[in-house]
Amino acid sequence: MTTKDKYTHVPDPYSWAVPNSTESKFTWEYDDGRARLLSLYQKGKDKQWDAESRIDWSIDVDPTNPIGIPDEFHPLFGSPVWESANEKRRAEFRQHNQAWNLSQFMHGEQGAMICAAKIVEVVPDMDAKFYAATQTMDEARHVEAFAKFLQEKVGMVYPINTNLSALLKDTLSDSRWDMPYLGMQVLIEGLALAAFGTMRDIAAQGSLAKQLLAYVMQDEARHVAFGRISLKDYYAALTDKERDEREEFVVEACYLMRDRFRGEEVFETLGLNVKECADYVDNSPLMIQFRSHLFSRIVPIVKDIGLWGPKVQKAFIEMGVHDMANFDIDAVMKADEDQAEDLDRAHSEMFHRIVEVDQAIAAGAS
Repeated sequence: MTTKDKYTHVPDPYSWAVPNSTESKFTWEYDDGRARLLSLYQKGKDKQWDAESRIDWSIDVDPTNPIGIPDEFHPLFGSPVWESANEKRRAEFRQHNQAWNLSQFMHGEQGAMICAAKIVEVVPDMDAKFYAATQTMDEARHVEAFAKFLQEKVGMVYPINTNLSALLKDTLSDSRWDMPYLGMQVLIEGLALAAFGTMRDIAAQGSLAKQLLAYVMQDEARHVAFGRISLKDYYAALTDKERDEREEFVVEACYLMRDRFRGEEVFETLGLNVKECADYVDNSPLMIQFRSHLFSRIVPIVKDIGLWGPKVQKAFIEMGVHDMANFDIDAVMKADEDQAEDLDRAHSEMFHRIVEVDQAIAAGAS
């Protein structure tokens, strides 16, 4: 059985070609490099992991609530549609909503894999090529893990959301070498980190989804740091016109990403009134809070790399996220990495306890 058999409706066409006109840049300088990027590259090598062995795929998953999210966090919770639904119908709401979210994560990770490979091709410096190569492997692992979870545990996959595909197209088709960094490393990855973090934190304790999201986030925290380091110095030397162009891209991309989480495809697939459901989601205090949280990584990084002109600030004020510019992004990223380490320690301790119990049983039997 292939992924095509799991789609709610099969994408047509079944593959997507994004044209672009970029130069492949070689450099003959192999020794010099920025210490911060080379350190990140070393960390990227040290932190490689195998999705088959690090994640405990034997854990049972309820396909109608695969992440283990309380109903209060469902976007339609409390709506007339939710209140009038019986438990069987609500189970459909849960499964489809979570399958849709996880599917967008998977498609976004494929986009990140392709962007990272493109960065290897177009970036002029060897230290950045080195790190982007490790990220390409990270993203391949993420695609593998999300695909396995969706196909084997959830049994349902949604096609790519139109807002996400539009942003990926804009990012990949731009001929300027820094745009895959800005579009993917800062914006798409920054938003993904916040979305992953929200779901990781509310997922059921000990669940397979909590493991998956924590381990993916450990990698993504490095990827966002890569974008910050690479772009900060470069953007300091931009002309006003060049900076304005990138700030316009940031504004447009942020509106696309905010609207990406409305989920009209789910409502349509479930046979619901799409407009009524979308209106409820847009005005739901929970979704307003969630959408604001999505920018908790993006806003301080956009400010840090120097894209903080009037257009960007105006857009962030309208979205209600301008105050996030003062967040300690380094502390947030470190917390994302620490959660994965804590999980590893807990699993190791549990493994040793199981071994000790087995040894004690064996000794008693003899």
